[in-house]
Amino acid sequence: MDFQLSDDQRALKAGMRELLAGRFGRDRMRANLDGGTGIDRALWRELGEAGLFALRLPEAKGGAGLGLPESVLLFEEVGRSLLPGPLIATHLAAGAVKGAAEGRAVIAVLDAGKPVGHLGDADGLLVLGPGDAGSGAADAGGPAGGMLRDAVRIREAAEPVRSLDPFTPLWRVTVPAGPAERLPDGARPREEGALLAAAEQLGSAARTTDMAVQHACAREQFGSPIGSFQAVKHLCAGMLVRTELARSAVYAAAVTADPAEIAGAKLLADDAAVRNARDCLQVHGGMGFTWEADVHLHLKRAWLRSGQWLAAATAEETLAADLC
Repeated sequence: MDFQLSDDQRALKAGMRELLAGRFGRDRMRANLDGGTGIDRALWRELGEAGLFALRLPEAKGGAGLGLPESVLLFEEVGRSLLPGPLIATHLAAGAVKGAAEGRAVIAVLDAGKPVGHLGDADGLLVLGPGDAGSGAADAGGPAGGMLRDAVRIREAAEPVRSLDPFTPLWRVTVPAGPAERLPDGARPREEGALLAAAEQLGSAARTTDMAVQHACAREQFGSPIGSFQAVKHLCAGMLVRTELARSAVYAAAVTADPAEIAGAKLLADDAAVRNARDCLQVHGGMGFTWEADVHLHLKRAWLRSGQWLAAATAEETLAADLC
């Protein structure tokens, strides 16, 4: 079986990277960081027009009719860019929430016991249901497969909390009773969300590897690039190994959609994103700790993502149950 990307998949991936580089390059990213971290609605709509949210909807419903592997490729590019916003939840809600597929609606995710990101910009909430592995959301009153709720009343009772990631404002909420709309039968929001989060982590791990190598080639010490020193070579080599190991797991899980493989992919991608960002910071040395460097932004986002959709303890339990 040939697992190489097709020409269409490569073009899809390259197109998303080009779009994000043009609309959310480093200058724009830094401007957002300094001037506020709200969601850029114009960019959100542009992502909708590019098909990020409607990618898996049937062509008859305005989508591209593609599958989970193609979604993984696009979200890998999103992970490289540090683009803020609940892109995964909006992608999963496309077709079920009016305007989500086109990028006119922003859908955040509510997982009981965890803070909600970007609640201030959200038009609706994807509530993970009690049937999802380890969700702990039984009090939400929603069935397995998740529910959709309006965000306005929940936002009124929410309390802002300090966020580790400067791009991801967080709110602490209680899960209210009230009207909600059920996602279509067969929906697997937690599993699919975990896989797409793993793809974002993969993109971040690849990006920090590139950043480390570029700095190691450009920065000189004792008359030589620091990349010529064995200790730095080993750090960069380890980063590449973690990235490619995670890539194999994420791509395989995208093809099989098996819960255990998704859990394994999330574990490996979380590890790669966090450890690569830390090693990238080490390669950058003292300047890596400064606000002006981008390394800390990848590290903070990786830490935050590692606890979302499928945390390590739940993923480990899923793998253990599959083995037994």
